[in-house]
Parts: sequence; C-alpha cells; structure tokens
Amino acid sequence: MNLLARLDEDLKTALRAKDTARLGSLRMLKSSLKYAAMEKSAGAELAEMEVLAVIRKRIKQCEDAAAGFTKGDRPEQAAQEKAEIALLETYLPAALPADELANIVREAIAETGATGKAQMGAVMKVVMTKAAGRAEGKAVNLEVQKQLG
Repeated sequence: MNLLARLDEDLKTALRAKDTARLGSLRMLKSSLKYAAMEKSAGAELAEMEVLAVIRKRIKQCEDAAAGFTKGDRPEQAAQEKAEIALLETYLPAALPADELANIVREAIAETGATGKAQMGAVMKVVMTKAAGRAEGKAVNLEVQKQLG
C-alpha cells in the first residue's frame, strides 16, 4: 500500500473512531499534500519522495510551533504539537543508522571527486538521492562536513 492510500485509510479510521486529535492532524497533512500537488501542476499526483518531503516539512512546522508554545508558557498546545509530530513520524521510513550514512557519504565523495567544502553541494545531492528519504538533511550535512574536513 502506498503512502497516500495509507493516509486515506488512517483518516477514515480516525473518523470512524471519532479520534479528533488524530483526525485533525491527518486532515492538516492531507491539506498540505493537496497544496503541494496543486503547486506541482493541476491534477498531478505526488511521488512518494514528494509526499515524504511534505511530511518532513509539516514535522518541522510542528517542531517550530511546539518551541514557540513552550517559550510562551503554553504546555498544553506544545504537547498537542509534539503528539502530532509523533503521529507524522510514523509515516516516515526508518532512519539510516549512522555507520550506513557515513558509508553513503564516503561513496558520494569518491563518486563526485570532492576534495573540500567547496564541493559540498554536489556531495549532498548524491547522498540525498542515495538515502532516498531515510536521512534528514541536517544529519547528512553534518556527516558531509565531518568527512570533507
């Protein structure tokens, strides 16, 4: 079952169970996915990688909102945002272990012939393609910087 079909099924399940918190989070995600599809082109379907990118973007928004609520002394809203993050993370593939990411970065550096930080963008592009959505950009960036010295 692809990710969009799984989201639709989970939305229906939450609706039947009257799980308002889960339902609200899934509807917000579904809305974000529709906007992303409209930006791509009218009537276009999002590829799996694009869906994952939208989910990651939504998680980042929730993290920012949770930090703001925490700073504003609103723990209930921060807890809601953290619960939404936990829900959204269930749709992401398992993260790459650090050693596997390091190997991919090593291969990408060899493939691109990068020798310094000036070629970091080329290495990042290759690594992100090979990681196929299983690694966060921040983690990849840190590993590439570490290996390029």
